[in-house]
Amino acid sequence: MIDQTHVEALYDCDVIDNKGEKIGSVKRVWLEDGTGKPMWAEVHTGLFGMKESFVPIQQGSVAGGAITVPVTKEQVKESPSMHTSDDHMSDEEQEALYRHYGMIPHAKTGEHDRLDGKQAAGQRQQAAGQRRGRAADDAAEVTLSEERLDVGTRQVEAGRVRLVKHTVTEQRNITVPVTHEEVRVVREPATGEPRRAFADEQAEVTLHREEPVVQKRTEATERVRLEKDAVTEQKDIKGEVRKERVEVERDDEPRSRR
Repeated sequence: MIDQTHVEALYDCDVIDNKGEKIGSVKRVWLEDGTGKPMWAEVHTGLFGMKESFVPIQQGSVAGGAITVPVTKEQVKESPSMHTSDDHMSDEEQEALYRHYGMIPHAKTGEHDRLDGKQAAGQRQQAAGQRRGRAADDAAEVTLSEERLDVGTRQVEAGRVRLVKHTVTEQRNITVPVTHEEVRVVREPATGEPRRAFADEQAEVTLHREEPVVQKRTEATERVRLEKDAVTEQKDIKGEVRKERVEVERDDEPRSRR
């Protein structure tokens, strides 16, 4: 997880998505107002690096001069455009980014400050020191902590689907018309002198018939393929968190709790 100790090292780092593809390089880092925790990286993407996109880095990791984030390059390219003014990001703009990346905001912390370069950490530390100095002069204070649930997603294998082709044999019945010749005796009167009277004689004709002939040929009938569709659904995540509460104890009256 990225924290304040990484701020100075984030600038100009390559941003790598959860598939190992390079998204772009970090040009600005947006910090959580009040805590200074790095929340978003403004990355130059697109052709010639002309587009500025916002990438969530709360759950990212830094190694080898690069930041690996749990989102895809396509998600970053399609992220909503931010029209920030006075180097601040409003709650509405934050929520738009959270919705796009399918993330649950862990708190309503107000605006985020955008700080450039190595001045970010120095300005945060200076402002925190001034606040501590003023509080020490006129008040006593304790710092309360509370655990938050940061929920992200990771891609796992859910199963495999394959196409398997088998050869089967089936019986086909086809009716084919066939023709055959039959003999028919025709009698008609004769005239004139017979050629061979009282002599044995025979005459014959040849009969023909058609027979079915079966031949096989192979032809393509259908193409079958598998395609994947991404379906988004809502999952309820539960977890236990701890938080600190403060008690006020007085020496001049019985103990009370606020």
